[in-house]
Amino acid sequence: MQIELKPLQLSDADTLYDFFQKLPASENGKLNRAHGLSREEFANWVRKEIDASKGKNLREGYVPGTTFVMYVDGIPVGVSNLRHYLNAKLEKNGGHIGAHILPEYRGRGYGNIIKFKTLKKAKEMGIKRVLTFNYDDNVPAWRTSEKMGGKLDSINIINGVKVRKYVFDTSKL
Repeated sequence: MQIELKPLQLSDADTLYDFFQKLPASENGKLNRAHGLSREEFANWVRKEIDASKGKNLREGYVPGTTFVMYVDGIPVGVSNLRHYLNAKLEKNGGHIGAHILPEYRGRGYGNIIKFKTLKKAKEMGIKRVLTFNYDDNVPAWRTSEKMGGKLDSINIINGVKVRKYVFDTSKL
């Protein structure tokens, strides 16, 4: 089995359109802003994501972040986003990494793999301390954080939801 994590690329937009339409629009605090877009709107969204990875044309309050797609034997099964740094708001609620696995591929360990590979990307970018936030009732997500070496920092109520904040030291990867 070949698994790779690749940055989102405009050349992949046509082949990734259906993948992003299958991902839930909103789930466990993670938004799929590409869900429900037309193909043309999707291509524009991809362009904006690529710009965001370069820190270009960011909306107010946003920070640079790279969107990655995880492929298993050439098939897209998951997506992650890695924020390059955090502002004060993201430090309290947001973190560096968000990830989605397509529902039909869950329960196969891909959440562990995408989290690990995204943490490695953070390390390569020089991010030493990585924060992630998991809904308390999303047991697979926070177990993955713990399995990957995340240390529970706090449990808080954010927007009426109980959320676990984990800290990763990428030097230990």
